[in-house]
Amino acid sequence: MFSGKFRRQLKWALLREFKRDARDERGQTLVETALSMMVMLTLIFAVIEACWGVYAFHYLGSITHEAARYAIVRGSSWSATCDGSGSAGSGYGSSMCTASTSDIGNYVANRDFPGLNITASDVCVEYLTSVPSSASQNCTASTGSVLANAPGDIVQVTITYPFTLVIPGLSDHTFHLMSTSQMVIAQ
Repeated sequence: MFSGKFRRQLKWALLREFKRDARDERGQTLVETALSMMVMLTLIFAVIEACWGVYAFHYLGSITHEAARYAIVRGSSWSATCDGSGSAGSGYGSSMCTASTSDIGNYVANRDFPGLNITASDVCVEYLTSVPSSASQNCTASTGSVLANAPGDIVQVTITYPFTLVIPGLSDHTFHLMSTSQMVIAQ
């Protein structure tokens, strides 16, 4: 069918074409782009998650201050007690009731901020009769029938929030953000 000379020429032509295709770098650009995009997208998602973490930390400090402010105007000098829900009408809008530790926790839990889900169990309220040398790291919530929430005493609100850092391609890691606020009870 084909002569031997033609077969040899065809073989060498195919071999030259194969070597030329092997040196061609058109596919290399596609691979480099894919790898670069993976690294770049991972960095972008890491920056976004870090911003969420800073947002959560900032909000945590703000809501801790608000919870302490809520507690200082609802000390033991009032004859009525708050209903415990932390919603409007239970001392949320007015200060003429005595707030318990659960009232303060519910107040925090009812505050809605996008992306954060702080529960009442994340809140620890301590009533102190003297100024501590430093904020306690281990919260021992004040309980019992006699709470030191009279005017002039100190309320310390500590909120611990589990923030999970989620970056695609990496394992998730949970950070426990914590904020503490102390104020003197006014009423």
